[in-house]
Amino acid sequence: MKKLLKMGMSLALACTVLSACSNENESEDQLSQILEKGVMVVGTEGTYSPNSYHDEDGNLVGFDVEVARTIGEHLGVDVEFFEAEWDSLFAAMDSGRVDTVINEVEYSEERAEKYDFSEPYTYVRGALLVPESNTDVTSFEDIAGKRAAQNLTSSWGRMAEEYGAELVSVDTVNQVMDLLRTGRADVTLNAETAFGDYMRNHPDEPVKIVAYTDSTSSSLVPVRKGETSFLEAINKALDEMRASGELRAISEKYFGMDVTEQE
Repeated sequence: MKKLLKMGMSLALACTVLSACSNENESEDQLSQILEKGVMVVGTEGTYSPNSYHDEDGNLVGFDVEVARTIGEHLGVDVEFFEAEWDSLFAAMDSGRVDTVINEVEYSEERAEKYDFSEPYTYVRGALLVPESNTDVTSFEDIAGKRAAQNLTSSWGRMAEEYGAELVSVDTVNQVMDLLRTGRADVTLNAETAFGDYMRNHPDEPVKIVAYTDSTSSSLVPVRKGETSFLEAINKALDEMRASGELRAISEKYFGMDVTEQE
């Protein structure tokens, strides 16, 4: 116990870890392996501002990057990042190259077949963005038959398809804006935080948000099925971060608002 506390772990979380380490199948327990190595490897894009991107000095920063690092602090381990395009992140998790993916991951029934999820740590509305000159699209229902610039495997892409849009593949917000600017796409759906951050940094971009979802979506931390002790440790860390105000402070730093509490 003293060793775990010296690692910077809270008393409550240390008790969770000790319980996990007493499991007779310790060698198969992911949390035990992470604690033994002293490192949690996290998959993230590195190209998705303000969640995961590189600053002017080339440093990996962002809301989800800082959330991951703070979870690591609460677990008492270092955090290493594996950067890849969104479509490759879960494959890296399946192969064991990363322990988890922290990159605005949302729940879906398809993902739930392979992964368990932490409690939510954000509550964000979806937004519909169009070129400033567009007067035809004022609601989500209006995008039927329109070309939507989306990551093909994201939840926003699926939502656009559900509304009848034709998807045009992109990997970054910058690519989205280029397609809208050049008329190769008509609309795009994404989290309000992603669009808000881009428009704050590019105030002259000729785009506008025309609609928001009534409901919110949430970011969650996925773990491989059956890794109960790892999931419990992540939830304990998130609870401590919320109680201490750390989670709120990270949100306000990158989004300019608190999206960590449900309204």
